[in-house]
Amino acid sequence: MPLDLSDQIIYEDNHLIALNKRAGQIVQGDKTGDTPLCDEIKAYLKQRDNKPGNVFCGVIHRLDRPVSGIVVFAKTSKALARMNALVQSRQFHKTYWAIVRQQPPQLQGTLRDYLLRNEQKNKSFVVAANTANAKEAILDYEMLATSKGGYHLLEIHLHTGRHHQIRCQLANMGCPIRGDLKYGYPRSNADGGISLHAHSLSFVHPVSHAEIVLTAPWREAEIFDNVR
Repeated sequence: MPLDLSDQIIYEDNHLIALNKRAGQIVQGDKTGDTPLCDEIKAYLKQRDNKPGNVFCGVIHRLDRPVSGIVVFAKTSKALARMNALVQSRQFHKTYWAIVRQQPPQLQGTLRDYLLRNEQKNKSFVVAANTANAKEAILDYEMLATSKGGYHLLEIHLHTGRHHQIRCQLANMGCPIRGDLKYGYPRSNADGGISLHAHSLSFVHPVSHAEIVLTAPWREAEIFDNVR
């Protein structure tokens, strides 16, 4: 029996389907062998729409397993090719929210670092600019709110797409994301995820050419008052 994904779907048409991914779900198959979200979508659509043949579901972009939020998949090969082109040309705009305990040194700013990925540890490190194989990582952040419990909500816009970029750069600033043991937070979250969420996404539809703006609700952000 396929997983019922109806409560996670935030947008769907004949070409695309967007879900609010839960922490712990994997977008694409990996060495764990766990069923990825793309296969769950195929099974769900096959049953829901009573499709006799194979169902297409193309992976356009990814989120780390412990991260929640918007993920968009293509329902046709044409849509996949066109969406891949949007991603490559950086016309696929994502906004992330993160919860941290330590207040940033400034309420808003730009972080520029050089990151080196360690494949064995599946972790990235901030290194000197002249380090071999290091890649420049740039993001903008702004503090949106502070909770009564002393947590801070940050909004993040990426200029580059490096491995674990937000997690690594915020930790290097002294603000590891809540629950992110790998990058220095002292305690795990109850669900095993981390408090990083792909909150909104905008792009031009590959077929209709209409502007699409999607927002994914996030229960963890309910501890903050007056957040847009």
